[in-house]
Amino acid sequence: MLRPRRLLVAALTLIVVTLAGCTQISSPRADDAAPGGGTRYPLTVTNCGEDVVFDAAPERVILLESAPVTILDGLGVLDRVVARAGSFPSGYYDDGLTARIDAIDSLSDDIDTSGHLTMSPEVVLAHEPDLALGLPEGVTREALRDSGVNALIHPVYCPSGVGDASFDTLYDQVRMYGEIFDRSDQAEEMVRELQQRVEAVERETADAAPRTAAVLYPSVGGGPLYAYGRRSMAQPQLAAAGFENVFSDAAERVFEVSVEELIARDPDVLVLLHQGDEDGVAAEIASLPGSEALRALRNGDVLPQLFNFTEPPTPLSVTGLELMVERFGS
Repeated sequence: MLRPRRLLVAALTLIVVTLAGCTQISSPRADDAAPGGGTRYPLTVTNCGEDVVFDAAPERVILLESAPVTILDGLGVLDRVVARAGSFPSGYYDDGLTARIDAIDSLSDDIDTSGHLTMSPEVVLAHEPDLALGLPEGVTREALRDSGVNALIHPVYCPSGVGDASFDTLYDQVRMYGEIFDRSDQAEEMVRELQQRVEAVERETADAAPRTAAVLYPSVGGGPLYAYGRRSMAQPQLAAAGFENVFSDAAERVFEVSVEELIARDPDVLVLLHQGDEDGVAAEIASLPGSEALRALRNGDVLPQLFNFTEPPTPLSVTGLELMVERFGS
């Protein structure tokens, strides 16, 4: 059976679980490529419909979500991060990367049960960044731009999203960061490694018997139950692992779902995303009225999984895919 490797690229929560709008990132413009193969500045990328111009590769980065960590580390530019905020669970990373993250000044790890971080622009600007990755509640693109700070958010958090998600969404993101930091060669190497890992899983699961699955985000302590549709990374991840997403008919990335609807669809397997409270999400699902009717619970086919192992598309999504196959087989 395929076993997940620790991020071979040494290649988030916070993951800012922003259910409302964030951004879309386009590929850098073709005429921005330098003749020698490196990035020619100024470089313009379109982020959530707004042009973001880089006069040079960023030197002082502030991480306001964890998603970019593995890409920055794989490109060899994590040492440019001057501060971070949010949740960066060590369960995502090997010991070396965990140590590098721990060495970065932490502004706050106070996130709510749905994964949101709140902070003020003043706290961000005090570190004099030239690039902010992520926009927590309380911080706006305009406030940062007025102080000369660029901001980028993962494209899946844009109001328009990226359409139906695929692993190409991940590969495009890696290449985009490679352009911004003038590390395109390293980005292509990372993409090749990720593609090989995905293809290895697909070969293993090619003849698997058809099964159904749902990827959920339970609100611990009561509150909404969220499911992931075909615009989320759960869709290509489940497909590569040999599962049919029971919510693939939903055009949304993530949406609130009733327990009655979940029971009606009755997936063979449940993947429960969480921000570090593995026991909490499992107990939350088990406590839902009527949940005893779910075959996945009856059969013990449940995988609590750290959020960034699925969403948003990053190298961790490939590790999450491998973890699914390891847990449920092919």
